[in-house]
Amino acid sequence: MALAETTDTGPIDAAAAPRSNALSHWLSRHAAISIFGVLLVILPAVVNNFILVQVFGWSMILGIIALSLMFLGGYGGMVSLAQMTVAGVSGYMITVFGASSLPAISLFWPWWVAAPIAIVIAVAFGTLTGALSARTEGIYTIMITLAIAAAFFYLTLQNWPIFNGFAGFTTIPAPVAFGINWKHPVPLYYLILFFAALSYFAVAYVSRAPFGLALQGVRDNPRRMEAIGYNVTAHRIAAWAFAALIAAIGGILMVWLNNQISPGSAGIEASIDLLVIAVVGGLGHPIGAFIGAFIYVILRTFALDALVQVGLDGRRFQTLIGLTFLVIVLFSPDGVIGLWRRWSVRVISPGGRDGR
Repeated sequence: MALAETTDTGPIDAAAAPRSNALSHWLSRHAAISIFGVLLVILPAVVNNFILVQVFGWSMILGIIALSLMFLGGYGGMVSLAQMTVAGVSGYMITVFGASSLPAISLFWPWWVAAPIAIVIAVAFGTLTGALSARTEGIYTIMITLAIAAAFFYLTLQNWPIFNGFAGFTTIPAPVAFGINWKHPVPLYYLILFFAALSYFAVAYVSRAPFGLALQGVRDNPRRMEAIGYNVTAHRIAAWAFAALIAAIGGILMVWLNNQISPGSAGIEASIDLLVIAVVGGLGHPIGAFIGAFIYVILRTFALDALVQVGLDGRRFQTLIGLTFLVIVLFSPDGVIGLWRRWSVRVISPGGRDGR
């Protein structure tokens, strides 16, 4: 009888430790995100308008667009260099159908008409890109999306009747709705924060939904998923469409914040920067896109002044940015998210994942 009691309690104790560790990891991760969310809500009360919009607002917009890349790369195994292009399509369309400084081109439709049309066109563009890329893998997907990004860049650069060539568009007003001018710094910041949170939770939900789980199965073993009855190509194209929706929202917010758009806004350099942002933040969790974007914006905003302060040529700020990203990736191939996970395992569960 005593032996039976010992045998019964042993497995229970052994199973309790992993459950306790899993619970502590879950609480630590979600508690950190919740605290960070609360800080973002009260941020306008403690920082000036420049920090509010040009640092945090811009970080969240880049994070939204990078989140679309993270979804494709992290959950679908498809690395795209066309997500900034999708955002650029949305940004240009909101300008063409909405208002700008060029009445000869812009149609000046209300924002609540122009914005949905811009999103639909951008999603269609992203879905078409996915249809062209869905049957490829690895370097071939990268090259196809890079070619699409380059083609759109030169199209906007050389086309004047629709895209106004290299000059682009300026004086693009943000909407006025519910008695609020959303161009003002604080309302604009909260508008960006709302869509950043919505995009984050949408990706987090879809990744755990049946479609997201099937997409991860396609990422890991497409032949097996096809053998058990899943349409691999359809899942990949649907993932491109969902990612395009997120990038399109980010593109409209980008135009409203910057008050302008030009070919460089969605050029090849911007597309590569977006890939760097996603990789540095980490492709393993949706929050990584926003972390990478924040690091990028901080360095892009303050690196030049920092170099000048120490007596170096301020034009070399791109070198400082590149070295910072290189150090992060060398120490953690899975980005800042990987560093955080390893740190949380050591601090919260010193015995490791098995509880020892």
